[in-house]
Amino acid sequence: MIIEVKVPSPGESITEVQLASWLVDDGEIIEQDAEIAEVDSDKATLTINAPEKGLIKILVNAGDTVNVGTIIATIDTSVASSAKKAAPSATAVTSAEISSPPLAVQDSKKETEKNKAITEVKLPDSLSARTHITPLARKVMEEHNLTNEEVVQQLAGKRVGKADIETISSNKKSKPEQPVGSQVADVKNLVSKTGEASRQTERKKLSTLRLKLSQRLVSVKNETAMLTTFNEVNMSKIMELKKKYNDKFKEKYGVSIGFMSLFTKAVTIALKQFPQVNSILDGDEMIYHNYVDVGIAVSSPKGLVVPVLRNTETLSIAEIELLVKELAGKARNNKISLDEMTGGTFTITNGGVFGSLLSTPILNPPQSAILGMHNIVERPIAQNGQVVIAPMMYVALSYDHRVIDGKESVSFLVKVKELLENPAIMFYEGINPEIGLLGLD
Repeated sequence: MIIEVKVPSPGESITEVQLASWLVDDGEIIEQDAEIAEVDSDKATLTINAPEKGLIKILVNAGDTVNVGTIIATIDTSVASSAKKAAPSATAVTSAEISSPPLAVQDSKKETEKNKAITEVKLPDSLSARTHITPLARKVMEEHNLTNEEVVQQLAGKRVGKADIETISSNKKSKPEQPVGSQVADVKNLVSKTGEASRQTERKKLSTLRLKLSQRLVSVKNETAMLTTFNEVNMSKIMELKKKYNDKFKEKYGVSIGFMSLFTKAVTIALKQFPQVNSILDGDEMIYHNYVDVGIAVSSPKGLVVPVLRNTETLSIAEIELLVKELAGKARNNKISLDEMTGGTFTITNGGVFGSLLSTPILNPPQSAILGMHNIVERPIAQNGQVVIAPMMYVALSYDHRVIDGKESVSFLVKVKELLENPAIMFYEGINPEIGLLGLD
C-alpha cells in the first residue's frame, strides 16, 4: 500500500512553507511516527512524522517552497519489515587495517599515556561551517558520544545524515585510537583536500522564517515611533540571593535560580503599575490588557523565536523558571509550537548571554514595548559617598512613542530597576521576604 505524506497546515493564514531538511534518506525503511522532515513556516519550524512504517520515496527537494497540502513523499508499507536499509557492519575493517596489526599493539604503554595527555587536535572552524549535520544526525551523535571534530574529519563539506553517524560510530568501535601525530597528519591532508585557502562563495536561500523576520523588523522601523530609554541595575543583591538560596531552590524545584525568571517577575509587577506599557495600538483605539503574557526571545537554529509565558502575574519564580527552561529548550530544538508563540503583551530579550554590553532592542509587533537585558560587568560606582566595585547591568526599554509617553517609559524602567536592586520587595511582607519570593517556605 502506498501512503502519501502531505504538508500539514502550520496554522491559520499560512498557505506555503519551505521544506527545510529531510531527516531520512530516499529509499530508507522508516518506522511509524519517526521524524522524517522539517518545514519552515513564517512563524516556526515544524516536524513531519511518518504515518506508517515502510520504504520512503522523497518527491520534493530540501529548500523548496511548497503549498500546504502538497505531497512531498510516499511510503510503501508493503515492503517486508525484514528488508532494512543496508548499513556497514560494526565489525567491518578496511584493507589497511587487515594488512597491519592494531596500533594499540604497536604502541608501548608509555607512548599511549603520552598520547592521552596531549590536547585533542582541533579542526579549522571553516571546515565545520561547510559541513551540514541534520538535527536527527546530531541526536545520534549524542547517543554515540561523537564530537563535531570526529564527524567533520571524515565528512567535511558534506550533508551528514543518521546513517553516516552510525557508520562513523561503528568504525570508531572497530579500531583503536590513533596517535596524536597521525591525527595531525590527517588534519593537514584534510585541509589540503578541501581547499582551505580557496576564495569560493556559497549562496543559500533564506528560510521562510528568516524572510518573515526580515519583513517584520523593517516594518517596525518604518511604521512605529520607536524610542529607547536606558538605565543600569546594580545586580549585587540578585547575585547574593542566587548564591544564598540556589542549592536549596534547585533541590526543591529541580532548576537553578535564573536571571530571566527574576526579570520576568519584576517586569510583571511593573506592568501592573504602568498598564500603558502593557497595551497595544489597534487603529484609532488602545487595547489595555488586564493580564501579562511575557514573550522570551530565544535564538534558535532557524532564527529568533519568541515563546510566550501566559499570565505571569499568577506564576511563582519557580513556575516561571521551569516554563522558561521548557520553552527555550523546545525553541532551540525546533520543537516549539505555534500556540506557544502566539500572543504576548510584552517581550524580554537577553543579549547578555552573547556578551552584549548595550543595545537597542527592536519592538515585537503589535506589542508596544520590549526590555533588553545585557552583560553583567563589574565596574566602579559611587555608593554612600564611596567608590566601590559592583556587578552592573545596562537595561534598555524600547517603546512605541505613539502609545507610551516618556514619563511612563522612564518610570516603568526605574520601577524594574528598583525591584531588581531590592528583590525582597517583589513579595508580600513576611518574616523572610526572600524565602517567600522563592517559594521556599
